[in-house]
Amino acid sequence: MSIPHVYLVPGFMGFTSLGTMSYFQGVSEVLTEALEARGRPARVVECGTVPTGSIRRRAERLLQQVVDTGGLETPSLHFVGHSTGGLDVRLLLTPGVRLRPDDAEARVAARTRTAVCVSTPHHGTPLANFFLTAQGQRLLEAVTVLVTTPAARHSVYAIARALSLAARLDDWTGRADSLLDALSEKLLRDVTLAPDDPIWAYLHEMSSDQGVIVQLTPESMDLFDAAVPDREGIRYASVVTAAPPPPAGIRAGMLLRPEQLLLGLLFAAMHAVTSRVPRNYPTPVPGPGDQSVLAGALPRPATPRDSDGVVPVFSQLRGTLLDVVQADHLDIVGQFPCDRGARLCDWLPSGARFDRDRFVAAWGRVAHFIAADT
Repeated sequence: MSIPHVYLVPGFMGFTSLGTMSYFQGVSEVLTEALEARGRPARVVECGTVPTGSIRRRAERLLQQVVDTGGLETPSLHFVGHSTGGLDVRLLLTPGVRLRPDDAEARVAARTRTAVCVSTPHHGTPLANFFLTAQGQRLLEAVTVLVTTPAARHSVYAIARALSLAARLDDWTGRADSLLDALSEKLLRDVTLAPDDPIWAYLHEMSSDQGVIVQLTPESMDLFDAAVPDREGIRYASVVTAAPPPPAGIRAGMLLRPEQLLLGLLFAAMHAVTSRVPRNYPTPVPGPGDQSVLAGALPRPATPRDSDGVVPVFSQLRGTLLDVVQADHLDIVGQFPCDRGARLCDWLPSGARFDRDRFVAAWGRVAHFIAADT
């Protein structure tokens, strides 16, 4: 007999894997073990997506993956969407939605028992507004140049080779876990000039469709939230992530690690943009119940300015509040300071001090929620 399927849906700029780098780093293993420990074994499927495509196109691809992986032959379906992935899930399960001519959406929804949104911008994020500015548009145009200009691809390839060499050379100084080592091991080492190389294919998808950017603004999400109701019979839940504001994320030790200082400054800039409260479309204030859970989990009362560096805390609330985790936007999907002996994988040094114990605990709560309906 077929077992339930749990689909992990990546967020903005998401992927299944690039090189040896996975989007959901270790999540499948932890979630699988947690479900088995609760006597509810399931198949956990990591989905691909359109990195910056519209929510509709992302939801359509998700639907196709459910069909292709035998989801319509399973006794029950469960979805866990991280960041924008949670919006893809919500749209797919919306009553009456038509993503393609047949009735696959309704058949998927009929089998779906739970939908968990992790760090999801249900009310948008001011960070999306940044990409609509002149500076943000220039960054996106740079991606287009990388994939459409042969000379640019050759330049990137040469830089990748040089960085991989530098990663080997700095090992001689005793720095075997630097950002260069991580990039070389997980992404740059196997880059080729072939047009179908995964990294170029990924960047090409980003350059060809950036519809989700305007959709993630608070203004657009105000309409999305009104038009995309929850489906009766499906249990919805959320996991909220909240990171300490800078300068807590920029620690003195980073001065000895330039790459960590650079990433720390990047996090500080992202946090500053995300902390802006939209004047005309502010995020709704949580009700007393959610406020109580937030207060019990965070070191200080949450405000509209709090975020995980990408999504405001209040924007992440929807359905049953499963957990509030002190973590940045990528910590929760396994991109946190690695266990001893592993390469660096903390891409947003937020100072949240997220670790494996908290990682296992958070995904254990997700498993408990799913197990109740398998």
